[in-house]
Amino acid sequence: MQHTMMDYPLTLIPILERAGQLFGSVEIVSRLPDKSLHRTTYADFYRRARALAEMLQRLGLQRGDRVGTLMWNHYAHLEAYFGIPAAGGVLHTLNLRLGAADLAFIINHAADRFLIIDDVLLPLFEKVRDQVHVEKVFVVPLSGNPIPPGYESYEALLAQASGHFEYPELAETEPLGMCYTSGTTGRPKGVVYSHRAVVLHSIMECLPDVIGLSQRDVVLPVVPMFHVNAWGLPFAATMVGCKQVFPGPHLDALNLLDLFEREQVTFAGGVPTIWLGILQALNKNPGGWKLTPDIRMIVGGSASPESLIRGLDQHGLRVIHAWGMTETTPLGTVSRLKTTLGELSEDEEYAYRAMQGLPSPYVDTRIMGADGEAPHDGSTIGELQVRGPWVAASYYKPTETTDNWTTDGWFKTGDMATIHPEGYIKIVDRSKDLVKSGGEWISSVELENALMGHPAVAEAAVISIPHPKWQERPLAVVVLKPEMSATRDELLDMLRLKFPKFWIPDDVTFIDAIPKTSTGKFLKAALREQFKDYVVTVVTLQSAD
Repeated sequence: MQHTMMDYPLTLIPILERAGQLFGSVEIVSRLPDKSLHRTTYADFYRRARALAEMLQRLGLQRGDRVGTLMWNHYAHLEAYFGIPAAGGVLHTLNLRLGAADLAFIINHAADRFLIIDDVLLPLFEKVRDQVHVEKVFVVPLSGNPIPPGYESYEALLAQASGHFEYPELAETEPLGMCYTSGTTGRPKGVVYSHRAVVLHSIMECLPDVIGLSQRDVVLPVVPMFHVNAWGLPFAATMVGCKQVFPGPHLDALNLLDLFEREQVTFAGGVPTIWLGILQALNKNPGGWKLTPDIRMIVGGSASPESLIRGLDQHGLRVIHAWGMTETTPLGTVSRLKTTLGELSEDEEYAYRAMQGLPSPYVDTRIMGADGEAPHDGSTIGELQVRGPWVAASYYKPTETTDNWTTDGWFKTGDMATIHPEGYIKIVDRSKDLVKSGGEWISSVELENALMGHPAVAEAAVISIPHPKWQERPLAVVVLKPEMSATRDELLDMLRLKFPKFWIPDDVTFIDAIPKTSTGKFLKAALREQFKDYVVTVVTLQSAD
């Protein structure tokens, strides 16, 4: 017997068409480099995205050709998100925070044929211009400055379009976009997303128990559009016709809060460091902004301190914890409270909300230890492994041998986790960041989040340092808030109330800033190198001894 359903490919084209046909008057707002606001609508976005697709084809773009974007979050980047795949090309978002060597490697490894670049980012591209091989570079004139010789105008390109564009007949298995990992270990590795994966991911994000986007939402993706499709938010928001608000290069708390208030944002997505800045600004000036009640703020990229969730709740901003990776398109889990959990105490509720949450529909998860699959008891640690229709099955033309997939097809995330009996996943650390002291594991993430709950601590990272007896011991590296103070002993005493004796760091060192990756995560490799010869000069009574 055969089914009687239509063979209707899951591609981006129906999402673009739906936006143009149904939501033409809905606004798309972008903050430009000079902090002015650019306003357009889905009707204009629809016309311009199709114009871009038409002109790319007239330039000779072939199915599967890569088009790189070196751009902040704004209206033209959204046009590229849809125009490039609609032409049959592959949207390749370039991480503008990478070093020149990695940026050049990625452009060449992906074999980008064309590039679209913000004019304010031309100085960055000039560092690699002689090292890469692209046919044409189109510049988006955000600042109003003349376009330098050797580059072409993005606006002039779109102006040449006839307006009569016919979509290619795309299969849902064809590539839509690609993104490279940040390359903290080895060369950056490319992940190629299919139309089918992105469409299914977009539908999943809009489910009420996942992110729950609807046409009534005003969405502000703080997470960069160059990083894992801005967590899929531009695709999902366009699918349901949300008003979209883009912050451009202005990611500081005051500019974001101004947009929250001015545009009445209801949903935003960003990493913990962004929301920590928002919390500090709100605490400093309570009532300073008239925000929409119960703004949902998805947090990912790294574990969020429970203190951050509690603090933002006090200002009517509700944090929703999620987890994902470049290899998972990216959303893998979301922390929503199940109705079957019964009556929880306040502390129990926050403990659940600080976990990375339940697997999204169609994402299978397991944790694996040395002896096989670990029990879901909330305490046994294993490596988190995942599989699903938007999980990568390989890297794009890997330049080095990787061991990221099991023989039975699961992706090995490198995240060490526990799974609660109710199914909630809690990331305890990256495998390379766990501290193994005397044969026992210590979670740097849990120590960091506890330290960042101290009112004087802005940021905290915990790394391992060598120890003659225990092989490794934890060292806390702390950044204090401006004009606030805390002592080593004060912070260690706070930790002693919450953690086993052998978990307590041997020392606390204070620095001005913690180095971060291009996506805002703590760059612990740099800290380990910086403190590799660190000598503890104060005897810690509550040591592993």
